[in-house]
Amino acid sequence: MHAFVDESLRSSYLLAAAILEPAELAAARTLLRALRQGAQSRIHFQTESDVRRRKIIAELVAVGLRTRIYVGGGRDEAVRQTCLQRMVGDLLSAGAKRLVLETRGRREDLADRHTIRTVLGPRPSAAGLEYEHLRAREEPLLWVPDAVAWCYGAGGDWRRRVSPLVDAVIGWDCPS
Repeated sequence: MHAFVDESLRSSYLLAAAILEPAELAAARTLLRALRQGAQSRIHFQTESDVRRRKIIAELVAVGLRTRIYVGGGRDEAVRQTCLQRMVGDLLSAGAKRLVLETRGRREDLADRHTIRTVLGPRPSAAGLEYEHLRAREEPLLWVPDAVAWCYGAGGDWRRRVSPLVDAVIGWDCPS
């Protein structure tokens, strides 16, 4: 299993993970690239129109992608790291082999790597989880958690539309 992670900052910290089996990767990337418009290098939900958002979510739901959302009360770095710690623990339990996070900058990525290494323990290679940070334009599968976290955080009809993609919401201070 592979996980692709992005965030949305609302009144709470939302860290979303799109979870795919290796056999699903190529088709999902092809679909996402086809959903770009014109010269777009990536899909970023914050900048998409509502019409485009509805179309993209409908396509993601149609192919049955799965995500998990980790919610933390607050918006600071410590909250993100707590969400990430829980996520990595869950991914290890599920047998994940690869974790890709959207890069946020050198210092922030170092904080993520420190948290991941802490969860992996004294022999990180024994856990069998490879991880890296990439730019969203480098990995289309990062567009999925971006879309899901944005919609979930927006609430209302957006949360309803994205709900078929959300397997679980984990955390504290979960919005209703």
